[in-house]
Amino acid sequence: QVQLVESGGGLVQPGGFLRLSCAASGSIFSIGAMGWYRQAPGKERELVARARSGGTTAYSDAVKGRFTISRDNAKNTVYLQMNSLKPEDTAIYYCHAQITDSSDAFLRDYWGQGTQVTVSS
Repeated sequence: QVQLVESGGGLVQPGGFLRLSCAASGSIFSIGAMGWYRQAPGKERELVARARSGGTTAYSDAVKGRFTISRDNAKNTVYLQMNSLKPEDTAIYYCHAQITDSSDAFLRDYWGQGTQVTVSS
């Protein structure tokens, strides 16, 4: 069984920063892409940033230049450093990973439980 556990959300003022973490654990054979999505009230879930196992990263236009995604492959962990936060960044942030389960060798998509980020004065 594989789990993704997120941490680091909270309330921050506009212009502030937060760092999200997501650790994968369980029967992991290998991890492909890891990334962060977000969903604001009344909106669809959208990709924020993604990091492939080889190091290639991609960002949505809305966060490019303000957010940085990074991975620690030894710890099966992905991070999202969020700087210059804006009220429109307010959303539930979900971690995502493509993981091959060592118990059956199937590649699956896994999601974290979500962490609330609120940007408000």
